[in-house]
Order: sequence, then structure tokens, then C-alpha cells
Amino acid sequence: MAGIARYPEDPAPSRAVLPCLSTPPVPPDPTMKLLLPATCIVLLTACAAPSPQANTPAPGADRDAQGCIASAGYAWCARTRQCERPWELAQARAFPNTAQAFAAFCQATP
Repeated sequence: MAGIARYPEDPAPSRAVLPCLSTPPVPPDPTMKLLLPATCIVLLTACAAPSPQANTPAPGADRDAQGCIASAGYAWCARTRQCERPWELAQARAFPNTAQAFAAFCQATP
């Protein structure tokens, strides 16, 4: 390994061995001062994920004219005068669990 002083009798490395110390410094390129921050901004904004709240309505925001939340399974029943889940009402009132049976039950007057 040339240029590394391992023993006291070895001479110390000279400037001729290390040419990087003898070259004059290179002035910084002005475009590099702008390129680095611009690159950082582009990379940071490209990694940002879009917020899911921008396109998705809030849970329960799909109420109908009577206030029933369809996404939770509720539908208006005129007979009971409240929002009902068809399968729960079918079980409680002993009628078939079908859309037609629910409509027939809820349209009938008590």
C-alpha cells in the first residue's frame, strides 16, 4: 500500500501522492443550487398520497327523504312509521325475507 505510513522510518506522504489536495477548488454551478431544491420538492410531492376523504362520503351520509340510512340496510316502512331493516322485520313479523314481502307488509295499513 503505497502512500500510507505504517512504520516510523517511512516518510510521510507528500502532496505529489495526494493530487486532490493540490488542485484548485471548482466554483459551484449556479444551476445546481436550483436543481437540488426543485428535485426535493418534486420527490416529496410525488410521494404524497391523496386523501381518501376527498372522494368518499362520510358514513351515514346517504339518508333518504324519511331519514333512513340505506348503506346500513334501513328502508322506510309506512306501516310501522319508522326505518326498518327488512330482514329483521321479516323475522320479527314472520313474513318471507324478500323485497316483495317487505314492500307488501309496509304498504298495508295496520
